Amino acid sequence: MTKNRTFTCGLDAAIAVMGGKWKGLVLFALQDGPLRFGELRRAVPGISERVLILQLREMETTGLLHREVYHQVPPKVEYSLTAFGESLNTAMAALGEWGEEHLERIEALPWSDVK
Repeated sequence: MTKNRTFTCGLDAAIAVMGGKWKGLVLFALQDGPLRFGELRRAVPGISERVLILQLREMETTGLLHREVYHQVPPKVEYSLTAFGESLNTAMAALGEWGEEHLERIEALPWSDVK
């Protein structure tokens, strides 16, 4: 039985869907069109194969992306954004711009002291 979740506000709901470090980077990587698994792995430096697989599954479950399987030899799988995923990417663009604007300050933070 699936339990529905309630949220305190829209930001709470958005963070629940895109939560974590990697989903936003995967969304960003897919903004220009479909990519295969290996292409995605190269486009998101630092992500392990296992974590990428888990993130892609979660994103497919939440409707952010579409997984297209081409029945050929060798098998081919492509990932692309759904309209829901594209709308989240659009919403995150302003956050990305904020990060770019404050990049030097953010990089200079004492990250070892941040919990």
